[in-house]
Amino acid sequence: MEPNGWSTRSKMQKPLPEFLKDYDLPMGLFPQDITNYEFNEETKKLTVYIASPCEVGYKDSSVLRFFTCVTGHLDNGKLTEVEGMKTKILIWTKVTGIRTEATKVHISAGMNKARNRDAYEVVRDGVTIDKF
Repeated sequence: MEPNGWSTRSKMQKPLPEFLKDYDLPMGLFPQDITNYEFNEETKKLTVYIASPCEVGYKDSSVLRFFTCVTGHLDNGKLTEVEGMKTKILIWTKVTGIRTEATKVHISAGMNKARNRDAYEVVRDGVTIDKF
C-alpha cells in the first residue's frame, strides 16, 4: 500500500472532465450523466458510456447528441474518428472529429464549424431523447 492508501495496482480513474482537460479538450464536452469511460493508452481509443441517448445544449446555442457509446481517437487537443455523436447544422449530422485551438472548438460534421470554446467548459445535464 502507498501512503495515500491506494494500492499501486489499482490506480483510481480520473473524472472524465479532468481527463479531457489533460488532453486540452473542454471539460464540459460530454454530458454529466456518463456512466464510465475507458482509454486505451496504446491505441489512444477513448470510449465514453452514457446512460441513455441524450442531447446537450451549450451556452452558445449549439447542440450535440450523444448515443449510449461514443468512441474516438484521442490526441492532445483533438478527438478524431468520432462515432456516436451528432450535431445540428441544418439537419442532424454525424460528428467525425473535434479539435481545439486557443479559444475555439472545431467540430467536423460534414462541414467544419468553429465554436467558442468557453461554451463547452461547463459539464451540463443531457436531456433524454427518443432516438439518436
